[in-house]
Amino acid sequence: MRILLAEDDALLGDALSRSLRQSGYSVDWARDGQDANLALSDQVYALVILDLGLPKMDGFEVLRLLRARGSKLPVIILTAREALADRVKGLDLGADDYLAKPFDMPELEARLRALIRRGNEVTTPEINYGSLAFNPVERSVNIGGVPLELSAREIGVLELLLLRAGRAVSKEALVEHLCSWDDEMGDNAIEVYVHRLRKKLEPAGVQIRTVRGLGYMFDKYND
Repeated sequence: MRILLAEDDALLGDALSRSLRQSGYSVDWARDGQDANLALSDQVYALVILDLGLPKMDGFEVLRLLRARGSKLPVIILTAREALADRVKGLDLGADDYLAKPFDMPELEARLRALIRRGNEVTTPEINYGSLAFNPVERSVNIGGVPLELSAREIGVLELLLLRAGRAVSKEALVEHLCSWDDEMGDNAIEVYVHRLRKKLEPAGVQIRTVRGLGYMFDKYND
């Protein structure tokens, strides 16, 4: 699940990126408003974390342009500004939530999950494939109700294969799904993640097929 972080504070941006990636998100980090606006014009995201005090173009303008394009992408504002007028302006421009700095990371992640659920209009968040169940919001997997321990990257591979069950998923598509701008990943890494997943999914009777020249796939599951 890909998130855009628009934050000019280097220390905070780095800490947020690391924490969110450890939680299984793919994070693109824009350091100014112009880069954030360009990314939102060209890329597809599940959510935006938007600072108001961005250089080159402030967060209000980034948000205004996003909504002017008709996007309903969930946006949570992070800012040190405490004035009520700023909070009201951000919400009136179309922000979905507002969190003042400093904040606790568990609260931010809980708000992200709530906004993603709302943005995707998920009423039954689990994706089921036989005895395998994946919750894309909580980033959790279980087999027959028993939790399955997977790394963040393994969860990312599983997510895309489940979403495209019955279709081949190329290594390039998996890399794009897993990686942010600052990441580098080769085909060999994808092969390692798929190999690990195959072993861990054996108890569920789930097989990841290699489709020569095309990538990997789950066959459509028939009950």
